[in-house]
Amino acid sequence: MGGKVKIWNPVEIAEQAKNDYASQIFPSLLSIDPSLSLPQMTPLVINLCKDMFKTWSSLGDSCFKVEKISGGITNLLLKVSVKQGDSIDDIITVRLYGPNTEHIIDRFRELQAIKYITAAGFGAEWLGIFGNGIVQSFINAHTLAPSDMREPKLVAKIAKQLQKFHGVEIPGSKEPQLWNDIWKFFEKASVLEFGDSEKQKTYKTVSFKEVHDEIYELQVLSDRLKSPVIFSHNDLLSGNIMINHEEDKLYFIDYEYASYNYRGYDIGNHFAEYAGFECDYSLYPNMNEQYHFFRHYLQPDRPQEVSENDLKTLYVEVNTYALASHLFWSLWGLIQAKMSPIDFDYLGYFFLRYNEYKRQKEKLVSMALSYLLERNE
Repeated sequence: MGGKVKIWNPVEIAEQAKNDYASQIFPSLLSIDPSLSLPQMTPLVINLCKDMFKTWSSLGDSCFKVEKISGGITNLLLKVSVKQGDSIDDIITVRLYGPNTEHIIDRFRELQAIKYITAAGFGAEWLGIFGNGIVQSFINAHTLAPSDMREPKLVAKIAKQLQKFHGVEIPGSKEPQLWNDIWKFFEKASVLEFGDSEKQKTYKTVSFKEVHDEIYELQVLSDRLKSPVIFSHNDLLSGNIMINHEEDKLYFIDYEYASYNYRGYDIGNHFAEYAGFECDYSLYPNMNEQYHFFRHYLQPDRPQEVSENDLKTLYVEVNTYALASHLFWSLWGLIQAKMSPIDFDYLGYFFLRYNEYKRQKEKLVSMALSYLLERNE
């Protein structure tokens, strides 16, 4: 973004990981086209597994079973079961990165984060890396639907887990990345050209001067809130939360956008995702629903002891940063509309997110200014 894209070398990254990671990371130079059908992809995935894990290299293809777990709007997740006797001996997940996603995702930042997130006991173990993806251990759980995130018991679990996640320490710079990333997205999004005349016509209706001014004004305002900087997931939508009800375990997965960031942004972005990809913002949590989350986030063991002042502070912080979430993902949508071959209306997504930003802006900015005035800040 705004510069050269780093060269992705699986062998080099795996060698580097050996020096500062508990487990060996197995590399392969092979790549797999994520646009292929599952039957077309299966022999390629099997070949990848044999190339990466030498103990499987002599196994017959019939020992492998490849299944599609999920296909998001940036990548594809596959489950590979390996049978070496009468039972399944190993299960892994293969994540295929979507084409051109290096234009919106810093893969090196992601891999740096995975090492330490895993060491802290979150998510799946990183096992291998290949030409256009990574291999991880299999998590026996299912992903949530947007409606699940509103269920009070799950809300409490997510809040408690996020509080723990925000305590993860990642070596290196602790600078929050939100505004750096938004400005990079803006630079890229504002100079696109579409071969499709209808898309180009729609794109030309976007006033980038207006968007520029909105970003600048919101950055100035939100900085005044002094939201704590913590290590953030930054993409806590329902598809990135998994639960195993039998074991009562909740998992956060997919750290493609993870970085140090503002506490208010990570929670505000999560609330915005209640609306799902359809952007039904009638599902955005009301104050009472948010306070339920905040209590379990701020004091997981004694949620009813959280003060009214702390609840209000976090309410203002989170909802102001939810505006930043709309700006971030609207610009992301424009870039994806140009770069991604996935069949999704990314251009329409820009307008859904940006229009919601404009609908909520006056009310939320007024609330933040009143809050700051009360505290003479």
